[in-house]
Amino acid sequence: MTTIIRRATPADAARVVDITRRNFTETFGHLYPPEDLAYFLDNSYSLDAHRTLLADDGYAIWLLERDGEALGHAVAGPAGLPHPDVAEGDGELKRLYILREAHNGGWGSKLFRTVLDWLERDGPRTLWIGVWSENLGAQRFYGRYGFERVGEYLFPVGNTNDHEFILRRPKAAAVRG
Repeated sequence: MTTIIRRATPADAARVVDITRRNFTETFGHLYPPEDLAYFLDNSYSLDAHRTLLADDGYAIWLLERDGEALGHAVAGPAGLPHPDVAEGDGELKRLYILREAHNGGWGSKLFRTVLDWLERDGPRTLWIGVWSENLGAQRFYGRYGFERVGEYLFPVGNTNDHEFILRRPKAAAVRG
């Protein structure tokens, strides 16, 4: 079996939407009433939204694939989290999801390092991540890369509001991962 990470292209829009919806549902779907989940998936993870992202040079999406089947993905771009210190030029990991079947193989770290390399391709800069407050594993993972909690906000999924933490790694922080 061959597992790879590759940058998605506009031709991958439907494939990205499929893995995005599968990843979110597998990881978080049990937290929401079905109507909230459906509303969120239809509005936030639409084909049109992903076509727009894939056509924008300021964003990048990567696919984790095993023998041509998507098992995960990551999205990065300009920082847009609701924190007063977010500045123009800051970058953000928007999503990093991997299906359970691909967990514990080191692929999360490899995918994340791919994102970090892209976000800092022109040199170090302040980076941001929003993470669910109860996702302790993700918080520990990002902490190993120098990200620290600096705020919180509510993330709407339909009529449900998730309590999210805002993590930041200052421009000068060393990557420990």
